[in-house]
Amino acid sequence: MKHEKPDLPPYAKIRQMNRGGYDKDLANEILDAGLVAHCGFIHEGRPMVIPMVYARIDDKLYIHGASTTRIIKDNNAGVPASLEVTLLDGLVFGRSAFHHSMNFRCVIVHGTARLVEDLEEKNIALAAITDHMAPGRWAECREMLPKELKATGVLVLDVEHVSTKVRTGPPVDDPIDIGTDIWAGIVPVATGFGQPYAAADVPDGIEPPASIRAARQKFA
Repeated sequence: MKHEKPDLPPYAKIRQMNRGGYDKDLANEILDAGLVAHCGFIHEGRPMVIPMVYARIDDKLYIHGASTTRIIKDNNAGVPASLEVTLLDGLVFGRSAFHHSMNFRCVIVHGTARLVEDLEEKNIALAAITDHMAPGRWAECREMLPKELKATGVLVLDVEHVSTKVRTGPPVDDPIDIGTDIWAGIVPVATGFGQPYAAADVPDGIEPPASIRAARQKFA
């Protein structure tokens, strides 16, 4: 199904549409399946990109970090920001170096970042970020202490524009290379959780919680 190109500012437009699109449902699917977002912002006139854990609630994306970090301090008053998530599905080997590629799904988000100051929204955001990594983990943890809440800053990115880019399938080799003795194909890339092992100070007999099983299913 084709999605019409929306009226976008220049920075949010896709230059080559053969693998790009503006499918919001696909963008949400990628965001919900990812673990790490690369967040872009400006610090002292220079571009910065920081890997962050995140969570999506409807059309809002939440990230968190220490209240004193640059990404929290410099983006608390409603400033332009961007966020990108990539899921790598495979390495694509062509018969020529020119036709090597990767199979992937990615989403790029543009919006306005601001500090979350409402305590209820902040708690909801922190719970969502925790549960994004391991569904149900927030309820398994003890309640956050006031000093921990104070030391943690949460930014919300109000999503204004999203774009996606996806590559699937085999290499696209030139006809002259077909039939040669050079191997071509795909090497799948899979992300999965390993066997959990407890910290040294966890008492004997305490089993891994349900949230870890849920996380292993979610990201299988």
